Amino acid sequence: MTVEIISIGDELLIGQTVNTNSSWIGKELSNIGARILKTISIADQKQEILESLKEIKNYTDCVIITGGLGPTKDDITKHTLCEFFNTSLELHEPTLKKIKDFFALRNRPMLESNHLQAELPKTCQILENNYGTAAGMWFDKDSTIFISLPGVPYEMKGIMSEVVIPKLKAQFALQSMFYKTAMTQGIGESFLAEKIKDWEDKIYDSGYSLAYLPSPGIVKLRITSPFGKKDELEIDKLFKELEIQIPRYFFGYDSDTLASVIGEKLKCKSLTIGTVESCTSGKLASTITEVPGASNYYMGSLLTYSNELKHKLANVSKDVIRKHGAVSEKVAIEMAQGGRNVLGVDICISTTGIAGPDGGSKEKPVGLVWIAIATPEKTTSHRLQFSQHRGRNINMTSLSALNLLRIALNE
Repeated sequence: MTVEIISIGDELLIGQTVNTNSSWIGKELSNIGARILKTISIADQKQEILESLKEIKNYTDCVIITGGLGPTKDDITKHTLCEFFNTSLELHEPTLKKIKDFFALRNRPMLESNHLQAELPKTCQILENNYGTAAGMWFDKDSTIFISLPGVPYEMKGIMSEVVIPKLKAQFALQSMFYKTAMTQGIGESFLAEKIKDWEDKIYDSGYSLAYLPSPGIVKLRITSPFGKKDELEIDKLFKELEIQIPRYFFGYDSDTLASVIGEKLKCKSLTIGTVESCTSGKLASTITEVPGASNYYMGSLLTYSNELKHKLANVSKDVIRKHGAVSEKVAIEMAQGGRNVLGVDICISTTGIAGPDGGSKEKPVGLVWIAIATPEKTTSHRLQFSQHRGRNINMTSLSALNLLRIALNE
């Protein structure tokens, strides 16, 4: 089954809203064996919608359209589809009842614009929306299925999961693919490729494909089998080999995050942790506490952006700051050790660096970071050099600190 995805909305084109719908639909349909040919975003204008629909090739099996089904005047998708499919609107009583029930349950008044949402094209199959007031629509034309869905993500996902995907699976003989993704941190894509090139050859020799999926600080490695879940054990074996080959960089699979992996290790070892942050400005603490249940092991943080607070809160020596500077190994070590004592935790991580874009020098350029980890047994320090981009430096420092902690917990 081949699929094209059309996202409607001016807010997508100007960057006001990130188009997460297309990526979610692409992922879910790929999981059931569909092949995505194209995804586009277009303006919420009649002519743009019509032109995009006219350009659909006759070899496309299914077109998914999201957006433009709201109650306001700028939502014109439904009317434009009537023109494209040469039909007209009529009141759909079951949808009207659902809309009335929706507002009654919330004790909210129902407006005339909401009533109009129950007027739907005569020739379409109605796709029930259990999460909002805009019904989905299913059209058949020239051997192609056209599916129109609301742009609100949780409404779209509900209709897709409960109605659309089961109908598509029933209509097409789909061969579900199987894929699994390994997560790595601390090594760039090109260096990683060089390090695992022999392992990569084994993947291709086995009839699978490998994709490198890089993002700042993380490189994902996804193995895909076109033959489905029957290859799961063989792919697991390949990934076990990877774990052994790159233990310093490999940290988990699929939805694992460094914070979730570390959280499990801390709970298993009954250890508590705290952070003392300068250049990361609380990002490290925020990342750790994104994991549900983090309060079982994460005790708190000292945000010591100024030299004065490094001394007052974390007991960093003024003489050490004066002699070595705030961004130095000595200061990072004293931050971690002082934080461990003040916070009363088993382990403390400290971060200090020059996030940029200003403040660097020849000796200490922008992107220079020191990370220290204090445990009951020892304190380790790590010097890292990142880029000129402030946001990326902060994010990379947080990820690197977590990965260094993961390595320490494995020792």
